[in-house]
Amino acid sequence: MPETPSPNPAAPDKNRAAYLTATVFAAGAVTMSVEFGASRLLGNVFGTSNIVWAVVIGLVLVYLTLGNWLGGRLADKTPSERVYYSLLAWAALGAGLVPLLSRPVLRAAAEAFDALQLGVLAGTFSAVILLFSLPVILLGMVTPFALKLMISNTDDTGKVSGKLSAISTLGSFLGTFLTVLVLIPSLGTYRTFILMSSLLLIIAAAGLWFLRARWQSILFLGLGGLLVFLSILGLRGTDKRTPGLVYETESAYNYIQVLEEGGFRFLRLNEGQGVHSIYHPTKYFFSGPWDQVLVAPYFNSGARVADVRRIALLGLAAGTSARQANVVYPMAQVDGFEIDPTIVEVGREWFGMDLPNLTVFVEDARWGLAHSAGAYDIISVDAYRPPYIPAHLVTREFFMLVYEKLSARGVMVINIGRSTQDRSLVDTLSATVGQVFPVVLIADLPESYNTILFAAKNPNASWEAFEQNLALQHSVNTGSALAQIMDITRVGRMETRFAESIFTDDKAPIEFMTNRLVINFLLEGDKE
Repeated sequence: MPETPSPNPAAPDKNRAAYLTATVFAAGAVTMSVEFGASRLLGNVFGTSNIVWAVVIGLVLVYLTLGNWLGGRLADKTPSERVYYSLLAWAALGAGLVPLLSRPVLRAAAEAFDALQLGVLAGTFSAVILLFSLPVILLGMVTPFALKLMISNTDDTGKVSGKLSAISTLGSFLGTFLTVLVLIPSLGTYRTFILMSSLLLIIAAAGLWFLRARWQSILFLGLGGLLVFLSILGLRGTDKRTPGLVYETESAYNYIQVLEEGGFRFLRLNEGQGVHSIYHPTKYFFSGPWDQVLVAPYFNSGARVADVRRIALLGLAAGTSARQANVVYPMAQVDGFEIDPTIVEVGREWFGMDLPNLTVFVEDARWGLAHSAGAYDIISVDAYRPPYIPAHLVTREFFMLVYEKLSARGVMVINIGRSTQDRSLVDTLSATVGQVFPVVLIADLPESYNTILFAAKNPNASWEAFEQNLALQHSVNTGSALAQIMDITRVGRMETRFAESIFTDDKAPIEFMTNRLVINFLLEGDKE
């Protein structure tokens, strides 16, 4: 009588197989949570440019690759469920260590960034990147190890492998959207790390408990509890020690700071280089790029305040330009487009953005403008901040849309960043806009790295008309805010230069140009 083949001792029963599958799903979710959490932690200090994203994504892929290789080797050598769940527990603890260890490093980096200390920045950036290596490598070991444990028959290798890959991908899908859209905006980046690592640790400890490795399970839970306790102590206070910080929060799009100094409030985002909005309860004009939106109609001859009935602000931020427009053009309806709803909330709470003539649209600027009624007398494009310039807002096709949405004497205003030596972005945008608008005029904002581009739909708009309107302002409204702002515009008048290349929806190498601009800015040693 033939012998009955003995079962594979490494093959789990159905319940264990289901639980192993669930752990693969959870590991996939935590992996993506760590990746997006890493990008946000770095983005708070180093920005969210494509360079930062490339480093994070590239190194996470390298760490996962190394983990896959090590996981397969370890599984072949020691195909033990106890080892597997211990591996999962160490991965969870490693992920939980990231916020505890990275916070003091990132605080030092934030201070170095404000002072542009490049050596300190490079060192802290490398240190934080290395912090992610341990948990990501360990998480990368999970799927090949689980595959080894679940294969009881080589005939099922392809089916089991495909199933685990699919489950891991689904977990990654959930982890991505849960982290970006729910956890970070509601809990913050650091607490998201703690929550996801705690969930994974509980799953791993439960697996060890089912294997009757009770003391090991209790030990890991004890370490996890200690880590949570230390993290709570370490997470007290603000994420940055910026002087004058009165409020900070995170959204799905940005790390947001509100600073207060001398009665003025300032909105800063992400790494904090540059002010996106400014507020004072009794002052409205600040000699900044926001003010320049107001002078746009005066490149048309015979321009009057009463002629401005509708204004669109693409990149509303916390509403500085909207408050100014409410003063200069009190009869105008202002439509503000801002993609980040949290910034809108901050604007209303901290920057006096509760204006009767302002309608806020929380949506992408291009999409929102395309679906607007149009006929705007002023369209301000203030959504650029090197290296964060949305490619779809610099193209010929976008400016064709702006042209269509302007009134017959409407003017577009763009706030463009530059360095003292590099005007390539200004020249390329001038050339692109010049493909659509008959008149393109340029003014540098004194004592800043901002250039203001004015594009008029009226082919007769000119600097000469601006000078005539300015003279009339001085004769009728001497010392008015509008006359003073127009004086600043006139002082900054520059010759419009057109680059040979333009931006299109098909080809807009804006990242290459802005990265070069930032590098030149840093090498020049300037600081705004």
